[in-house]
Formats: sequence, structure tokens, C-alpha cells
Amino acid sequence: MLAAYVTFNGNTEEAFNFYASALDGKITNLQRFGDSPNGGQMPDTDKKKVMHVALDAPHGVKIMRNDHLGSMGGPFVAGNNFSLSLHPDSEKLADKLFNNLSAGGKVIVPMAKAPWGDYFGMFFDKFGIKWMINKQAN
Repeated sequence: MLAAYVTFNGNTEEAFNFYASALDGKITNLQRFGDSPNGGQMPDTDKKKVMHVALDAPHGVKIMRNDHLGSMGGPFVAGNNFSLSLHPDSEKLADKLFNNLSAGGKVIVPMAKAPWGDYFGMFFDKFGIKWMINKQAN
């Protein structure tokens, strides 16, 4: 599965509630940066930001989002605030996709178990496109 992943500049929750209402969707997951294992070391303003939120809506619509942090690969730039998110069905395939697509690019988060339990990695490919690979935990 390939899903759109959009990053907002601190207003993810507001935007997501709007999209859930407009698309007759349901928020299926919401996690804040402050709830992550390193959340206690973050500034209070970052702790409240959304680390990950997922929306499922009718007709196969799935949208995921988060709030931007400066440590996520540079400053927030409207128009460049999206990623392509692949969801393979095995860690082996996740590693293959990650290694193939990140070749010549810049790794932001190496493939590893994420705070939300999935096997996750993030990078810019050699053409400047940001990708996320997320193998959901069973």
C-alpha cells in the first residue's frame, strides 16, 4: 500500500479533525511526541505536537499526518511537507525497499522498531523525495 503522509506546522490535530469530518472518516491512531520514549527530553511545545495520526475514511481513503519538528530534516516548507509512505507486509521487504530507495539519498531514521510498535524508517531519495517505510506490527 502507498499512502500520502502530510506534515503540518503545528496544526495537525486541527487539520485532521477537519478532514475526518469532511470525509466521514475516523481517527484510528493519535500519538504525541511527548509520549515517545525520548519525549521527556523535548521542549514542552514539542511534547504537545502530534507525532503520528491516522485517518481511515470510506472508499479506501487513508491519510496520515504529523507536526513538524526541526530535527525532522530541516525547516518546515509549505508545499514540500509530504512524504510517500510504503507499507510492506514483512520486515524483509521493508529493508529491501528502504535500502533500494535510499541508495544515494539521505537517511533520516534508519529502519528500526518505532515508539508506536511498527518497524519504521525515513529518508530522502537521491531526487529529494521524502519516503517512509512502515511495516505495521501484528
